[in-house]
Amino acid sequence: MNIIAGRKPVIEALNAGTPVEKIYILNGAHGEPLDTIRRLARQKNILCTDADKHLIEKLSRDTNTQGVVAVIGTKEYADVDEILAIAASKNEKPFLLLFDEIEDPHNLGALIRTAVCLGANGGIIPKHNAAPVNATVAKTSAGASALFPIAKVTNIVAAIEELKKKGVWIVGSDARAEKRFTEVDYTLPIALVIGNEGKGIRRLVKEYCDFLVKIPMAGSFDSLNASVAGALVMYEVFRKRTFL
Repeated sequence: MNIIAGRKPVIEALNAGTPVEKIYILNGAHGEPLDTIRRLARQKNILCTDADKHLIEKLSRDTNTQGVVAVIGTKEYADVDEILAIAASKNEKPFLLLFDEIEDPHNLGALIRTAVCLGANGGIIPKHNAAPVNATVAKTSAGASALFPIAKVTNIVAAIEELKKKGVWIVGSDARAEKRFTEVDYTLPIALVIGNEGKGIRRLVKEYCDFLVKIPMAGSFDSLNASVAGALVMYEVFRKRTFL
């Protein structure tokens, strides 16, 4: 069972069109956010019911539910061609994300939220050694995961090869790269590779990238959190495409 907990995440999920099946609100809980949740649930014909504290705690491992949890439907995965068709339907150059073994659902959720905000068309994740698009991802993304098409593939390298055949350029982030992340022409059809939180992009995946780019650092750390690094490069894509 996939769960979103907390007043703001549930409201954002409802506004985003997340497939909510049922909402539980703690007996006796009141407040404007809960009134908003009840109103949105009525508008969308979603069952909203009162529940005791025991049931709320049983449904969610989150200790800060704020007295409300929503049961959401299972994420339906797209395929890569469907994501490319979305870009074509908007008369846009493709802008995709390749998540190379992102294992922390909080990072995945944050990346998806940023991707939706900055106009990415969709993402690709591997079937193995990767965080699933679950309730934690849905909550961290504030419901954006329901709006973001994701393809699940057996082999990331094979997916890269197919994207290249369709004219998509592959950009990977690597701390030892010579080129800065601001030095790429992101007006081209682009897929950004975001690597594992600890190991970064796998060696073979790097070899298939057309560009490897680095984010210059000033401090004693030599790398950023995966979701932060991804956000910086995604914003550069958005900036180059929007303000040129």
